[in-house]
Amino acid sequence: MPQTVNSTRTAEPQTFPALLQQHAAIRGNRPALREKDLGIWQTYTWAQVAAQVQRVANGYLQFGVQPGEHIAVVGENRPRLYMAMMAAQAVGAIPVPMYQDAVAQEMVYVLQDASVRIVVAENQEQVDKMFEVREQVPTLAHVIYDDPRGLRHYSDPLLLSWEQLQQSGDQYATGAPNAYFDAVDRVQPDDTAAMFYTSGTTGKPKGVVLTHAALIDRARVIQKLEKLTDREEVLAYLPPAWIGQNMFSYTQLLVTGFTVNHPESPATVAIDMHDIGPTYYFSPPRILEDLLTHVTIRMEDAGRFKKWLFDTCMKLAHRVGGPILDGEAVGTLDRIKYSIGNILIYGPLRNALGMNRVRVAYTAGEAIGPDLFRFYRSIGINLKQLYGSTETSVFVCVQSDGQVSADTVGPPVAGVELRIAESGEVQVKSPGLFREYYRNPDSTRESFTDDGWYHTGDAGIIDAQGQLRIIDRAKDVGRLSDGRMFAPKYVENKLKFFPFIKEAVAFGANRDFVTAFVNIDLEAVANWAERRSLAYAGYTDLASRPEVYALIADCISKVNADVAQDPQLSGLQIHRFLILHKELDPDDGELTRTRKVRRAFIAERYGVLIDALFAGKASQYIETEVKYEDGRTGKIAADLTIQPASVVPDTLKKAA
Repeated sequence: MPQTVNSTRTAEPQTFPALLQQHAAIRGNRPALREKDLGIWQTYTWAQVAAQVQRVANGYLQFGVQPGEHIAVVGENRPRLYMAMMAAQAVGAIPVPMYQDAVAQEMVYVLQDASVRIVVAENQEQVDKMFEVREQVPTLAHVIYDDPRGLRHYSDPLLLSWEQLQQSGDQYATGAPNAYFDAVDRVQPDDTAAMFYTSGTTGKPKGVVLTHAALIDRARVIQKLEKLTDREEVLAYLPPAWIGQNMFSYTQLLVTGFTVNHPESPATVAIDMHDIGPTYYFSPPRILEDLLTHVTIRMEDAGRFKKWLFDTCMKLAHRVGGPILDGEAVGTLDRIKYSIGNILIYGPLRNALGMNRVRVAYTAGEAIGPDLFRFYRSIGINLKQLYGSTETSVFVCVQSDGQVSADTVGPPVAGVELRIAESGEVQVKSPGLFREYYRNPDSTRESFTDDGWYHTGDAGIIDAQGQLRIIDRAKDVGRLSDGRMFAPKYVENKLKFFPFIKEAVAFGANRDFVTAFVNIDLEAVANWAERRSLAYAGYTDLASRPEVYALIADCISKVNADVAQDPQLSGLQIHRFLILHKELDPDDGELTRTRKVRRAFIAERYGVLIDALFAGKASQYIETEVKYEDGRTGKIAADLTIQPASVVPDTLKKAA
């Protein structure tokens, strides 16, 4: 019989435009949005936001926007783009955030599928993409831009500035002064609030239709769970088109009324973290991996005494830091030592990461390596895991304070029911579930069981404490030829804990043993190479060096020794590996825009390398087409070395 966990909830349905009006009335002078421009933070109060949203919404009405119409928004996190979404919701329209780093042709499908007539674009780069595809999107009628830099000499009638949109709104309001408030009153909790397109790991993206009630309900549950207040500071630095960032910096902004800060650019995020000192923080594992890599590089360059002090303090932190954070009993001497370590290492380290004020930090989006997770908690950062997806309005499971472990994602939050099907798949019922996949009834129907449970596609178990443990994507979990479990994400995450490994892809389903592709982290390995006077001409050259292979082989041997200790996972030891000649890239279709591995695509594209790994070859030539940022294509060719890895002997099967 399926395992089931039930919990209860208290719902308070509302709409986003109603919430905006409430904040403007209650906390009108409090900061709602900040943006760093030319090194200076600019602040928008709730009253200012509400006033601008009203003008923009009237501008939409002037252009004939109807309830249910889609308005695309594309760019980095910017106050005006947030206000563009709020204005769309106020008139019953549906904002559709798009990934700002997608090339123009990738955007065509979304623009066509959603029949987009109006696009709000951040800057010249995004405007140029719209012009490039305009002939393929016949519905496109208006492109509204935020940042005017580079657009001075653009005179296309399709184009409109943010200021011109507001002026159109003012003109409309003179003839219909109550139109905005009438539109707001017509918006209902069960109306569609936003549409997010899936990352498309297995095919074309699907538009996930989410209602006001679903999104607001999930945000309210977390507000209560974490005791969030309007004094929280949040840094919005991830793609707004990703439901995770949108929930934390948009939905929860409007539900809780705290302040969201927008960095000047992706390159300034680390500096802006120090400026703001966020109290509520969200990050996918890859960002946390990058931060740890920077710390490791700095320590590699430190003197002998500093390295000794760091290593000594971190050994103590790994042993007692987590228990101290969870309020568990720890010996007096260890507490004193940890306090000294906090002054010398942990506090400065949190400050260097910009996390000194973090009260609650979440990670989600993909599984996080246990070692990486423990590192952050050991230095006093209250990092917790959550579980969810676009289709569930993010929040399905969340770890509670004092009940945090590296191998679970917590119990179901209020309102959620979980069960584990006989196939091992996690299935969900929740008030946050999506209404449908837009114009895709077949996929919508296939996403639910006959008795109404949502198929997550993840394999998991519920432990004795009622916490969910995700093993891997259900479709990726398999068996080796001898019947042992093959869960690639588990071993990949362990590999990515090492600062020298940026990405890894494991193979082994229905095979005698496991092999892997590795992407080195160019910054970390380059730093390592330079300190050893190892010359190289670029990524491909560096990745092919015997010294680098030896470095990665050492990382793999440590992972193998670790997984060999678990009888259920011992088959995950990597027997053979190669270092790819190029970085896996979303522009080349190898990763999604949220940087998830597209396994099927990689298996097809690099089939000759996979065959060589399992055939026992010592090397394999490959030529790969790549796309450059300016749209050009080229090829990267290399003769890749294939190397055996050190494995624990009693699990060695038939590897060459």
